[in-house]
Amino acid sequence: MSGETELDKLLSLMQPRLIEGEYVFCSLSDCKYGDLAELEPLASYQETEGLSLLLSRLKADDAGLRYDSVFRGISLSIHSNLNAVGLTAVVSNKLASHGIPANIIAAHYHDHIFVPTKRAELALQLLSEFAA
Repeated sequence: MSGETELDKLLSLMQPRLIEGEYVFCSLSDCKYGDLAELEPLASYQETEGLSLLLSRLKADDAGLRYDSVFRGISLSIHSNLNAVGLTAVVSNKLASHGIPANIIAAHYHDHIFVPTKRAELALQLLSEFAA
């Protein structure tokens, strides 16, 4: 496994950028999942209540899936090691101090934060301050 582990480097070198499109979190329960490939989920997680999916708002609407909120994604654009300590805590604290919820997904190379669409530009600005 590679990637940066030092928190100060992660914060100063990250280059947050908006991910194109709007995204929603949905849950599939008590039904056959069918061909999930058609939904093109960005992420999925099996919970007791059902299969949670993060997918484009357009795909959810086309499939008739229900969701509560609409989000924009921000990629931190720094290759963080999965064993790095503190990055998600610092990022979520920064956003929380401005009343912005942060739904964080750690992938193999990068961390991604999903924030309410109406707060995405402010969230991007706040996260960009770490590199300043």
